[in-house]
Amino acid sequence: MGGAAADPGTPGGPGGATRTRLGEAPPDELLDTGERMTAEELRAHQLEHLRATLRHAYDNVELYRRKFDAAGVAPEDCRTLADLARFPFTTKADLRDTYPYGMFAVPKERVRRIHASSGTTGRPTVVGYTEHDLDVWADVVARSIRAAGGRPGQTVHIAYGYGLFTGGLGAHAGAERAGCTVVPASGGMTARQVRLIQDLRPEIIMVTPSYLLTLLDEFERQGVDPRTTSLRIGIFGAEPWTEEMRAEIERRTDLHAVDIYGLSEVMGPGVAQECVETKDGLHIWEDHFYPEVVDPLTDRVLPDGEDGELVFTSLTKEALPVIRYRTRDLTRLLPGTARPAFRRMAKVTGRTDDMIILRGVNLFPTQIEEILLRVPAVAPHFQLRLTRRGRLDHLTVRVEARPDAGPEQREAAVGVIARAVKDGVGVSVDVEVVDPYGLERSVGKIRRIADLREAGEA
Repeated sequence: MGGAAADPGTPGGPGGATRTRLGEAPPDELLDTGERMTAEELRAHQLEHLRATLRHAYDNVELYRRKFDAAGVAPEDCRTLADLARFPFTTKADLRDTYPYGMFAVPKERVRRIHASSGTTGRPTVVGYTEHDLDVWADVVARSIRAAGGRPGQTVHIAYGYGLFTGGLGAHAGAERAGCTVVPASGGMTARQVRLIQDLRPEIIMVTPSYLLTLLDEFERQGVDPRTTSLRIGIFGAEPWTEEMRAEIERRTDLHAVDIYGLSEVMGPGVAQECVETKDGLHIWEDHFYPEVVDPLTDRVLPDGEDGELVFTSLTKEALPVIRYRTRDLTRLLPGTARPAFRRMAKVTGRTDDMIILRGVNLFPTQIEEILLRVPAVAPHFQLRLTRRGRLDHLTVRVEARPDAGPEQREAAVGVIARAVKDGVGVSVDVEVVDPYGLERSVGKIRRIADLREAGEA
């Protein structure tokens, strides 16, 4: 977003919308107790709550009791934060194997809400929340909205899906806790969402980045410049996205694009948040979630600054505490900046389960996204199609042309993309540039990879 925002109440920008002061750190009086902790206070808080969580999990969850006993560790063996590395990991398979309630650490009558994954790759993972857990969740999402630049009295348009997915209801409760007015739009009905944004004039939108692109396309299809809307802050999560995607969004809108991170097994949205004044990675709310980064092959804990798999231990959850939960997200830990006591996580570069191994080369969808966003003739709507030709795997990058791209520009883009992938990633791919709106639009988390190898499609 170019230029400084105008003073509160000052008309400005395309369409003459009334602006609030954005892009700045919240005033001290809006920071909560956790945000005011010193590094020393935070470490003491973490150790106290870590020891209590290990005891709570061991005493109340049979799986943890078996895992700890098999590893030869007890809750009392955690005398320093570094001792956490002695304890076993938790995986998504553990939650599936104990389906539905085997990981709950409180009686079911204390559980006030249940969420679950889609279960498209097997049994869903079921997570539960006590009243205390819901309060903590609302608090960390409210903290995230403030860090993104949101303020009490503003309107938040929530286009995350509602239901068993944690995005919609998690964002909703946090926005209300932050003192905002909520428009619970959920996903889908894109044309109607565009109309609601124009009529209700929200300052903030919470949505997946891929669906935001779908909304921008719909604005433009209706002849509305997205820069003329009231939106000034976009809080985007639920899928990896790149700095190139941020630049694309901010070029087409007049908003600050910031990242939010979470996953249902750990809490939901609000585990970490990018601060609008720095946009330099997501500050992890470490008073509630203790992070580690491990080597995904050796399981060794890596020092801050090294790339690996993100692992979380909850510090304040009651219904479903998680001990060293392997997120499968790839990132690195960095020192805090806008919130100095809290470490940052770099933007997630991919997931271990999204990695494509193509003829011996590791490839992530975000690498392709970075390349496509540097090619003016194509839009950031793409899909990777994996097929098998003989005994070799093959990848086709299918990407939409921009509406103003002519046949010669499309043809040139094919060569540019193929060469960039070969030079930057190290593999040869086919490239297919399809007509605008030629690919299925996202209304939630987007699936970038279509694996057709078992189907035998070429």
